[in-house]
Amino acid sequence: PYNVNITVQKNRKMAQLTIEISDELAKRLVPFQNQISEIVASLITTSLPIEPTNTSEAYTSQALLTSPTYIEVLDFLVNRPTSEQIANFKVSERSQTRLQELLEKNRNINIMPSELVELNLYEQLDTLMTMLKVRAYATIKSQKSITNNPK
Repeated sequence: PYNVNITVQKNRKMAQLTIEISDELAKRLVPFQNQISEIVASLITTSLPIEPTNTSEAYTSQALLTSPTYIEVLDFLVNRPTSEQIANFKVSERSQTRLQELLEKNRNINIMPSELVELNLYEQLDTLMTMLKVRAYATIKSQKSITNNPK
C-alpha cells in the first residue's frame, strides 16, 4: 500500500512527487536522502520508453505481467534482502537461458517486437540490479570498515 502523488503546477520547472512509504523503508533510505531525486530520475529514465506508443505500452505491460524474470526480481526485492543478499543475487538459470535466447534472436535479426520489449526489460532489470549491487557493496565495505576499526 504505497501512495504516489504527482503535482505539476503551471509556470513551474519542477513537479512535486510525494510517495508514502513504510517507516522501515524510510529508515533504510535515510543514508540516501540527498540522492533520492537522482535515484528516482535514473530509474524512470531506464524504465520508461522515450516515446510511448500504444503498441509499445501494450507490449511493455504484457511483458511486465508475464515475465518470470520480472516477477522473480520483484519477489526478491519485496522480501527486503540484506546487502549481502543483494550483492549475491543472480536470476534463475531459466531466466539466464531465456536472455541468451533473446540475445541470439536479436543478433540474427529475427526478433519479434514483443521479444524486443522483453529484451529491453532484461536490460532495465540489469541496470536496476547493478545500481542496487553497487550500493550493497558500498554498505558492506562500510560495515566491514566500522567493524575492523572500532573507535
